[in-house]
Amino acid sequence: MAGDAAFRVTLTPRGVSRLEFVAPAAAADPAHRPADPGALADVTARLAEYLQGRRRCPGIPVDLSACTGFQRRVLESCARVPAGQVITYAELARRVGQPGAARAVGGALARNPVPILVPCHRVARADGGLGGFIAGLDWKRRLLRLEGVET
Repeated sequence: MAGDAAFRVTLTPRGVSRLEFVAPAAAADPAHRPADPGALADVTARLAEYLQGRRRCPGIPVDLSACTGFQRRVLESCARVPAGQVITYAELARRVGQPGAARAVGGALARNPVPILVPCHRVARADGGLGGFIAGLDWKRRLLRLEGVET
């Protein structure tokens, strides 16, 4: 898609329900073609524009209906963190009404089914460390730099 990025996208009528980092050959697997190729083309184009720095946020609808209630609250709150800002896991826990649940928030983010679209890369440790990211810290740094955050 964009440079070295390859993704497998799962769509529902509500939006993207899964965005997986995959090897380029796996992204083209015909067994994973969506029912709506036009919607996939739109998602692909927006994601490519974001990864090329031509779009501040992908602006792609997501479907979090398969998530638990807690995970959905965490992801919805995370989605409101503006591009170019970074908050801590503890701050996100406070925002979802669970102060002291920073580890649980980290667990919910680790299972984010739509990384990049729900920007869990914008959440870091209180000590200034990056924390984790499903595709690795190189990707997290890349996404943050794309948004103007020095890591």
